[in-house]
Amino acid sequence: MSLKTAVFISDEDKLFYSKLDDAVNLCYIRQKPYFFSFMSERRQAMAEKFLKSVYFENFIFYGGFDSSERKVLGLFYDEQDLNLFPVSEIVFKYRKCDVLTHRDFLGALMSLGIERESIGDILVGEGRTVVFVKSEMKDYICNQIFKIGNTGVSIDELKADDLPKGRGQEDLHFIVTSLRLDNVVAAICKLSREKTKNLILSGMVSVDYEPEQNISKILKSESVIVIRGKGKYILKDILGKTKKDRIRISITHFR
Repeated sequence: MSLKTAVFISDEDKLFYSKLDDAVNLCYIRQKPYFFSFMSERRQAMAEKFLKSVYFENFIFYGGFDSSERKVLGLFYDEQDLNLFPVSEIVFKYRKCDVLTHRDFLGALMSLGIERESIGDILVGEGRTVVFVKSEMKDYICNQIFKIGNTGVSIDELKADDLPKGRGQEDLHFIVTSLRLDNVVAAICKLSREKTKNLILSGMVSVDYEPEQNISKILKSESVIVIRGKGKYILKDILGKTKKDRIRISITHFR
């Protein structure tokens, strides 16, 4: 791969691109699928852009269920097959009166020495949480975890794709003067223009999983905005204008 188009990238991102390049070559040489670990949505966007730039199109992302956020990248030499993905679910069961969080489960897993890249989505429900992991880690986790915090847990079976809702989402509505990034972020965070400008210029905001420091960038429908410390938002709809010529927008917040 030529990195001429990625002048301002970190050493970590350079290493990631190098691994992608190596994986494509291995897939061709071995004529077998090649699977990565779980990726953040930013990494998925980077990987997709890279693979298309080298004209490798026989790939898919899969995280265990259709709307997963963290996914494993699979490169295929011939026919794509979701059944080959090294992704497994673990269902933890506990009393409904015990309140556990995403952070509780992630902390318990990482305390075992498991890397974040081996853990996919964590869907927390009432008395039941489903965690997606690399298949090679499943037995180890099941044999090691009997408590999450002070709460006793047991391993259950997944019943016909009956998944907890997880973090959930909420729909928000705002009125903004324009679709500039700073206007939308100010509305979401309830910040002044100056504080919003500082937030964006400090690299705390990404658009479509790419860091964005242009406060004047114009957003469009389906733009994904990630604000560090606040979460992920999608500009779902532009609903029209008010009598004062301001713009009504609908935002989906992933909690």
